[in-house]
Amino acid sequence: MTTISIIGTGNMGAAIAAIAAKGGAAVQVVARDRAKAAELATQVNGAAAAVGEELTGEIVVLAVPYPALAEIVSTYGDKLDGKVLVDVTNPVNFATFDGLTVPADSSAAAELAASVPGARVVKAFNTNFAATLASGELDGAATTVVIAGDDGAAKSSVAEVVKAGGLAVADACSLKRARELEALGFLQMVLAVREHIGWTGGFAVRA
Repeated sequence: MTTISIIGTGNMGAAIAAIAAKGGAAVQVVARDRAKAAELATQVNGAAAAVGEELTGEIVVLAVPYPALAEIVSTYGDKLDGKVLVDVTNPVNFATFDGLTVPADSSAAAELAASVPGARVVKAFNTNFAATLASGELDGAATTVVIAGDDGAAKSSVAEVVKAGGLAVADACSLKRARELEALGFLQMVLAVREHIGWTGGFAVRA
C-alpha cells in the first residue's frame, strides 16, 4: 500500500488527500494545528500529525504556500532524505501579482531540490485548481495532473496515486520544466482573478 503524508489542510491539501484515499493509499494529514489535521484525516480515514512530528508517508506532498517551504525544510531537514517530495506551489509575487518571485532561470521546485538534495522532488498539481482536483473532471474529461521531475521512479509513484484516484497524468519530463509549469499556474490564476475563467475551470490537457 502506498503511504502518503500531506502537509497542509487547505483546499489543495484536502483535494489531494481525497484523491489519495480514493486510490487506496494510507493518508497522513499534517498541519501546524493538529485539530485541523485531525478533522481532514477523519474525512479521508487517515491519521493526523502536527508539523514536526514524524512523516509516515513515502510520498510527502507540500500543499502549502510557497513561503512555507523553507520552514518545512528547516523543520524536517535530512528526515526528508529518500522521500518523494511533491511541490504544488506557485511562487507568485502576491504584493504586485505581476510575476514569479524566483529567478528567471529557476523555479520553486528547483530551489526545493537544492535545499533537500537527499529527497526526490516532483512538481505536480500546481497547474490544477483545487475544484478540478476535487471533482475529478474538467470540461467533461478527467482532470489531468501535469508532473515533472528528474527521478523516474518518483514520478511513477506520484502518477500511480493520481491515476488510482481517477485522474489522468501528463509527464512534462525533467524538473527543469517546473519553471514553465509554475508560469502556467500563475497565468491560470491571473485569468481567474480577471474573471476570464472560473476557479472551477482552468487549462485542460487533451491527448
